[in-house]
Amino acid sequence: MKLYDLEPSGNCYKVRLLAALSNIELDLVAVDFANGEHKQPPLSDLNPLCQLPILHDGDLVLRDSQAILVYLAGQYGGLAWWPAHAQGQAEIMQWLSFAGNEVEHSLCAARLVSRFGNDLDKSAALARAAVILPILDAHLAQHEWLAMGRPTIAECAVYPYVALASEGDVDLAPYANILNWLARVEALPGYLAKP
Repeated sequence: MKLYDLEPSGNCYKVRLLAALSNIELDLVAVDFANGEHKQPPLSDLNPLCQLPILHDGDLVLRDSQAILVYLAGQYGGLAWWPAHAQGQAEIMQWLSFAGNEVEHSLCAARLVSRFGNDLDKSAALARAAVILPILDAHLAQHEWLAMGRPTIAECAVYPYVALASEGDVDLAPYANILNWLARVEALPGYLAKP
């Protein structure tokens, strides 16, 4: 099973983190992103959006980190990270959507500007971060984990860009519940350090 990977990418890290926490073996294939390898065949054939990560497992090719998390947890992680019942799946999915939308357009976008020089509106990203972080902090004031009262792929989806927030000039110091949650994730057996 191959993961076409970019080490500093938070979205690729989501997949590597779940694999480490679940003892899922991945063959990591480093992609030369700077020279556009992801925009050329065979990678552009695997993912016409020309984005990473890409998971190749037998005949299956998946793009999008959230989709890959669902697949790996469901196929290889047992019920520990992805439950069989609809309520648990829905609880987790709302956090996967949160990661793919709210976090992506705030913390991730700010990091892309600060660390990689992407041409995005950093002030808008920081304004969004100021809206979503209190929501996340309030949830974590009432819950030890994001969904189901235990670690799930919701943690793997949301954790990376929150943990890397300082690289986008976002200060997490005012959010004690988020900081405590980050520490709980980092204490999980098999935790893989952030890039």
